[in-house]
Amino acid sequence: MANILNIETSTTNCSVALSVDGKRTVLKEDNSLNYSHAERLHVYIDSVLSSAGVKRSDLNAVAVSKGPGSYTGLRIGVSAAKGLCFALGIPLVSVPTLEVLAHKAKPKSGYIVPMLDARRMEVYSAVFDQTYKSIETTSAKILDENSYSTLLQKHAVFFIGNGVEKTKAIINHPNAHFDSQLPSAEQMCHLSYRKFKKQEFEDVAYFEPFYLKDFIVIPS
Repeated sequence: MANILNIETSTTNCSVALSVDGKRTVLKEDNSLNYSHAERLHVYIDSVLSSAGVKRSDLNAVAVSKGPGSYTGLRIGVSAAKGLCFALGIPLVSVPTLEVLAHKAKPKSGYIVPMLDARRMEVYSAVFDQTYKSIETTSAKILDENSYSTLLQKHAVFFIGNGVEKTKAIINHPNAHFDSQLPSAEQMCHLSYRKFKKQEFEDVAYFEPFYLKDFIVIPS
């Protein structure tokens, strides 16, 4: 039996789930308008474990959503996950954030485009088919009216994420479907268990979030 603690902090949604053999048992999350992960994350971890009746020493691995996303949110989530792995001597599993987000969509056909808001008209996005097979890997894209036109010509395309608002303002196509969602630790559970079974672990000492772009400080 594999108890895995799943941590998702790539957006404003502070999300923690405990899974047993890939099935979510307890989930605690809160999507406020502000980033409050520093204050809430460890409280949520303790709450999830307590609700499940599981001690930290009972954990077999910790999984973290690795990015892209908020620089601060990713740093907090990865730091917490690495700290637990170091202290408990258990493996670290990382799951791509856009893959987690894609699994919130349940289309019967067509393509899924998970997208997270970046600056201006830019999004972090990827493309998956309806079976969640990767068609296009994670990248930063500048949106315009021709974005994803090739897919939209012949297929339904399900855009999901907090990058949807800027996308639907410029893409007007009958095959385009929009769903404003945020990544959640709930969708991490079966993904992290799959990697756990394959022993696809990260080096706890050297693992860093997948920021995709360099952090830029904007002068006030």
